[in-house]
Amino acid sequence: MRSVRVVIPAETREYERRVALVPDVVPRIVRSGLEVLVESGAGLPSYATDDDFRAAGAAVAAGDALDLTEAAVVASVQPLPVQQAVELSERTVTISFLQPAAEPELVEIFARRKVTAFSLDRVPRITRAQPADALSSQALVAGYRAVLVAAARLPKFFPLFMTAAGTVPPARVLVLGAGVAGLQAIATARRLGAVVEGYDVRAAAAEEVRSLGAQFVELELETQEGVGGYAREQSAEFLARQRELIGERVAIADVVITTAAIPGRPAPRLVTTEMVEAMRPGSVIVDLAAESGGNCELSRPGEEIRHHDVLVWGARNIWSDMPAHASKLYANNVAALLLLMTKDGDVSPDLDDEVLAGCCVTHAGEVRA
Repeated sequence: MRSVRVVIPAETREYERRVALVPDVVPRIVRSGLEVLVESGAGLPSYATDDDFRAAGAAVAAGDALDLTEAAVVASVQPLPVQQAVELSERTVTISFLQPAAEPELVEIFARRKVTAFSLDRVPRITRAQPADALSSQALVAGYRAVLVAAARLPKFFPLFMTAAGTVPPARVLVLGAGVAGLQAIATARRLGAVVEGYDVRAAAAEEVRSLGAQFVELELETQEGVGGYAREQSAEFLARQRELIGERVAIADVVITTAAIPGRPAPRLVTTEMVEAMRPGSVIVDLAAESGGNCELSRPGEEIRHHDVLVWGARNIWSDMPAHASKLYANNVAALLLLMTKDGDVSPDLDDEVLAGCCVTHAGEVRA
């Protein structure tokens, strides 16, 4: 019986340092009867060597010897480059953060070549799908890293200090958005000793924020609970009223961390230029939504902007700032989804399964909604 090959190519997009599979996870794949082939050097940006992969049971091939036509599965972090996508054979399975709305050409190629493409940003938010929920695993990384970025740039201590030279008050941190990234930011800022407030348009988030020792900011606005635990897209009137009420909390914060995002939509604008100008000199804003339009009006992905002595830091692939653990978590998500469609050493996705159906973008020559 011919072995079924899972291929892990090196990431080629700028700023990407993660890898889709790490040596620790390779044995899980191999035990299921699959063969793992990793492109040489693919793990180096996340501190996994070719020898590490070989020791774990994977084969390693140089880039010019990597034959994707023989792959049953191709797993990556970012979507495959077009030049690799056109090499794929019919019925090949791809797993990545495809984000189909942003990659229409790639989706068309997958459909034309009858590739079965799965996008991890579309994994359903249900209990059984949690092991494959890469959005949540990477949000954990982003929330933690955001606080470290802010703490390193704030010209003040985070914790309270009572010393013979005087008392230093703790920093005030405001976290906007209490999803996985926001809650991790709250927990990390609390561990560093800051006084933390959290806000979310979903009323259900209040209990989670308070459970971490932070104060939940109550605004006189209707709740905005959406599908799958996400916030729904807000009206212009709601956002205007929200900005008006939240501006007071922004003005007194030393650090503002914004994490609000709606999958497939531009990030909601929460912090205006006027709000930034009302903050104290030396304050810091970390905008995790900068790549999807930004929660802060001034943020730009990958840039640090100073405005009225306030630093606005726009995140760009923040997960790659911590590639070792970000890759490990992502690899576990990939393995969970892959093993869900693997039986007796063969990969055969059952699209009657609600998890697989929920994140399948193309199959049998068709684009799935």
